[in-house]
Amino acid sequence: MVRSISHNAGAVYRRFLKPLLFRQRPDAVHSRMLKLAAVYQKFPAAIRTISRILVYRNDALLKQTVNGITFRNPVGLSAGFDKNIELLPTMQSVGYGFMTGGSVTYQPCDGNPRPWFYRLPKSKSLIVNVGLANQGVERIRQRITSYEEKWLAEFPLIVSIAKTNSPENCNDNEAIADYIGSLEVVRNEKHIAAYELNISCPNAYGGEPFTTPKRLDKLLTAVDALSLTKPVWIKMPINLAWRDFNSLLQVILKHHMTTVVIGNLNKQRLGKQLQDAIPVGTKGNLSGLPTQKLSDELIAKTYQKYHGKLIIVGVGGIFSAKDAYRKICLGASLVGLVTGMIFEGPQLIGQINEELTELLVKDGFRNISEAIGSNNQ
Repeated sequence: MVRSISHNAGAVYRRFLKPLLFRQRPDAVHSRMLKLAAVYQKFPAAIRTISRILVYRNDALLKQTVNGITFRNPVGLSAGFDKNIELLPTMQSVGYGFMTGGSVTYQPCDGNPRPWFYRLPKSKSLIVNVGLANQGVERIRQRITSYEEKWLAEFPLIVSIAKTNSPENCNDNEAIADYIGSLEVVRNEKHIAAYELNISCPNAYGGEPFTTPKRLDKLLTAVDALSLTKPVWIKMPINLAWRDFNSLLQVILKHHMTTVVIGNLNKQRLGKQLQDAIPVGTKGNLSGLPTQKLSDELIAKTYQKYHGKLIIVGVGGIFSAKDAYRKICLGASLVGLVTGMIFEGPQLIGQINEELTELLVKDGFRNISEAIGSNNQ
């Protein structure tokens, strides 16, 4: 029944809503969606109705504990979509098992000049150039505090933290102080399950300063000094050669951090992955399908080398249950997506979870935790 309804909803989205939305500029669509969701969230009956239609649950097969946190399903919203953590009830109502909000920064930030997004329909990708726009960590903390307990009881909130996008934070010491300031603001917020350190946003002043071993070590040493009691995830770049990527993993292990998110946007605009012409002067980096292969390869190598030492959250190019399952079988304990939902519709999350259960049963697994790394032994 759930599958029938969600597939019908998917057909409606792809045939009618998506063509309408894709004729509009993506920045405008995103802004309108935020406003619509803000209204929708005020009506509990609407949330309950959507949840009944879209949410798929199977605790026996999909529920697991990662980092000491219980996840009812492994499919999460990646950082970058809900920058100010305004949509928590909406994201829960469409079936996500968790969400990563932000990235948030110590100071409010307007981000880069618009447009922030450019759509690549044939490539199943967005060019993203937001530049860490957000309302600042203190205002966002107040919003998180205002959420009723019911929205977070079985829905872990991960908060992504980055450095404020400004010329003043190009200096390493200032940038580290920015990260630490944000962590100090939210460290006692009970509604937050874990923190994600975004060290790899390529769309800000100074680029990715903490994607070299020496500088990452300096940042994580400062984080260690906080003695945080909640898990810290590290959002990784995906355009590094394995040797350089591995050097960052070794630094992370040195600091006794156990979870890496693989990974961020793709900075390369070359190869068969791009089937759309990109206007000259279009700034930003690639989400969606062009990240898939890079993400999968790094997940596999990370699991092979650090199984039992590092937990992996697989992000990049998930448009179906098969995409999510592949990442899990390569070594990801959890997966995250944004672009897939934009291209396929919000019913995609429930479809992935329902079809994941079928794939697990087909392969003889009793729980999703048994499938992690099964193709990578």
